[in-house]
Amino acid sequence: MPMLTVGHRGLMGVEPENTLRSFRRAGAEGVDAIELDLHLSRDGRLVVMHDAEVDRTTDGTGRVADLDLAELRALDAGSGERIPLFTEVVEAVDSPIQAEIKDPAVARVLAGIITERTLHERVRVISFHDEALRATRALLPGIPITAVAGRSTPRAPERAVALGADMVSCELAELTGEIVERCRRVGVTVIAWTVNTPADLARAVELGLDGVVTDEPAIVTAARALPAGREIGLPIVAHTPRH
Repeated sequence: MPMLTVGHRGLMGVEPENTLRSFRRAGAEGVDAIELDLHLSRDGRLVVMHDAEVDRTTDGTGRVADLDLAELRALDAGSGERIPLFTEVVEAVDSPIQAEIKDPAVARVLAGIITERTLHERVRVISFHDEALRATRALLPGIPITAVAGRSTPRAPERAVALGADMVSCELAELTGEIVERCRRVGVTVIAWTVNTPADLARAVELGLDGVVTDEPAIVTAARALPAGREIGLPIVAHTPRH
């Protein structure tokens, strides 16, 4: 089965992260899905932003939750891009979406949009927060969910079963063959973040992973071309793993 490719915040290695420009680039590069991050603005709008603050990725300052949508829209998110609404991403690209809940309060609003727009077949809800995944499962019993794990990766198989998640998205550096095997035994798909170098991709192949989350177009191309075991050697700039 081909390796699943997920564009991390679009393709943030080459475009401003979590912007429509980045998501369109990911779609053009042929990713199987795009990953994005969600917060609520002060006026309750579902906006696409990784950090709880706007400082790192825009020309503004302050917490997302303390700013109204109009104030967020006034910020430059890179190359003149604006912070998008989740609904704008849905309309701008056709790709399946892995929607990461950064604040558990997002779950109810996201569930409402998924229901209103009949996005059940297109959106997978992902999160580090068990509370958010439990709320999502209660609100949308049939929606696919993914448990995201960093240092908690060794507990990923058991956590997935407890949450009713059919996939885990783990930090590559924390994964071992033994963890992957335990996931296999309970029927849980395993993908890893952030796979940005040939060495990262080789490790993903060695572990027999089902997919990779990447910032880089070259990794998308190489992963889609793999059968397992092919030698990997790409000239590519490495980026610090982030999620």
